[in-house]
Amino acid sequence: MAHTHTDAEEPTRRDFLYIATGAVAAVGAAAALWPFIDQMNPDAGVQALASIEVDLSAVEVGQAITVMWRGKPVFIRHRTEGEIQEADEVPLSDLPDPVARNENVAADAPATDANRAEKPEFLIMIGICTHLGCVPLGESGDYDGWFCPCHGSHYDTAGRIRRGPAPRNLDVPVYAYTSDTTVQIG
Repeated sequence: MAHTHTDAEEPTRRDFLYIATGAVAAVGAAAALWPFIDQMNPDAGVQALASIEVDLSAVEVGQAITVMWRGKPVFIRHRTEGEIQEADEVPLSDLPDPVARNENVAADAPATDANRAEKPEFLIMIGICTHLGCVPLGESGDYDGWFCPCHGSHYDTAGRIRRGPAPRNLDVPVYAYTSDTTVQIG
């Protein structure tokens, strides 16, 4: 009687050799491709720009500066006592976006002024309107904060959306004070 091949047969030595050859080929291909994949990582110069240090000692009360970080404008405002008080007195129920949007606090933290600025006198935010990515004008708008003339979004002195089409508050990047007068962003 002739031998017929069935699926229930034990694997043969030939089957093992096929599987072993395939596994070695896969490992070899991955090892050959790794240098090409690894070269796509950012170089040291780009990684150095992942964070910047800003000296705040020259920023006068009432003055705002703009620095570039990761290709984005970052607004740093040395707020007056009046601006801090005005931002602090806003009831959360008046805010269209009640979330702080600050990467330095919990993701669901309320948008109080204290949750938007670690040191009340310095407000640090990414200067990109959350509506369509325009750059708002400082010390403008109905709330003396920022105003995006492109579509009419008004932000208050804490960078919170108060009126207009923007859906969210201006984002606060990760930052840390490295001294009394220096902040590291990123």
